[in-house]
Amino acid sequence: MSRDRLTAAAMIAPSVILVGIFVYGFIAWSARVSMSDWQGLIPSYNFVGLENFTQLILHDRRFFIGIRNTGVFSLVFLGGAIVLGLLLAIMLDRKLPAEGFFRSVFLFPMAVSFIVTGVAWRWLMNPALGSRMSGLNLLFDRLGLDFLVNQWHMNPPPWGMAFIGIPALWQMTGFAMALFLAGLRSIPEDLREAARVDGASEFQLYRRVIIPLLRPAVLSVVIILGHISLKIFDLIIAMTGRQVALDVPAIYMWTTTFDANNFNRGAAIGLLLLVSVAILVVPYLWYSRRQEAEL
Repeated sequence: MSRDRLTAAAMIAPSVILVGIFVYGFIAWSARVSMSDWQGLIPSYNFVGLENFTQLILHDRRFFIGIRNTGVFSLVFLGGAIVLGLLLAIMLDRKLPAEGFFRSVFLFPMAVSFIVTGVAWRWLMNPALGSRMSGLNLLFDRLGLDFLVNQWHMNPPPWGMAFIGIPALWQMTGFAMALFLAGLRSIPEDLREAARVDGASEFQLYRRVIIPLLRPAVLSVVIILGHISLKIFDLIIAMTGRQVALDVPAIYMWTTTFDANNFNRGAAIGLLLLVSVAILVVPYLWYSRRQEAEL
């Protein structure tokens, strides 16, 4: 092996070792715990196979509630971010005056964490009614829009979870807009002019030409925001605390592991979350590498 190769190997070896220990090593340890009967503070590694997983999937109602809530949240979050992000990107792409200002405004929410967003929107979406109204309910009441006053996340399922998707949508729509805007700016102007010369209206231009060319950007938005929605935790905790009606797998994993000391079941939930994220992300990584190889 040449000196340059040895130098390169020595430079990356610490990172490889640390990743191997603190990522893949802990994943392997979690898999071991998930197939044990460890309950309580004293470790127990008696092998029970897939019993913890079957109990979760087939018999645990709270886990089912978390899956349902994650689906509702993802539908609002992903669907809204794609639609609103695309509309904002199209608006900016049409040479809107003060484009730089509006682009900064739309991207600004990304600068804060989900904890900060949750704390702010907890006040905005205060479910209190009557003399204790605040936030959006108070604004609607003062404007005479009483039909918009509601209890937000306190509504019965699935509406309560759907409203929690609004703060996430507010924070990440700018990210979707940035990806879509980059995709729009990469489309040659000659292609647009050719479509107009062929008689395409602006609506037909976007429907038949531009939006189909944005599929890579749409895929990136779905993958990146999708994995965020699958493991959402901090936003819900900051907004509502821990309520079973608004539970998601990440919160259930935390309470099961650190409140109930059921480390085996908590590890099983964590592995199921890992698998769900991998199912979403790995095909995207494979697709990206295949596209790079073809270029």
